[in-house]
Amino acid sequence: VQLQASGGGLVQAGGSLRLSCAASGRTFSRYCMGWFRQAPGKEREFVAAISWISGNTYYADSVKGRFTISRDNAKNTVYLQMNSLKPEDTAIYYCAADPGLSTVVRGGANYWGQGTLVTVSS
Repeated sequence: VQLQASGGGLVQAGGSLRLSCAASGRTFSRYCMGWFRQAPGKEREFVAAISWISGNTYYADSVKGRFTISRDNAKNTVYLQMNSLKPEDTAIYYCAADPGLSTVVRGGANYWGQGTLVTVSS
């Protein structure tokens, strides 16, 4: 599976962005997908994940109520809708894929995209 993330950019605090992660491969629908981010000088952290069986979603506490992860298996794409953005959301955002949901959540996914930069100005 190859992943291509896009949609990052510069936005003012309180604004919104939607990230996309397009996946290649015929078995996209069987992969759990996740988003992670890494801010300058900080470790990569989990943001959100979505399972492939039930479509259940999981979020970091820091983004609950503001971010929404979704997937379109027909388009082999996972999205991250980010609302009410804060300067502390500034980071490079990466998408990840793995058959195992827990593997995705703990950051051990087999497949990673190249990242897209999100900058939130105050």
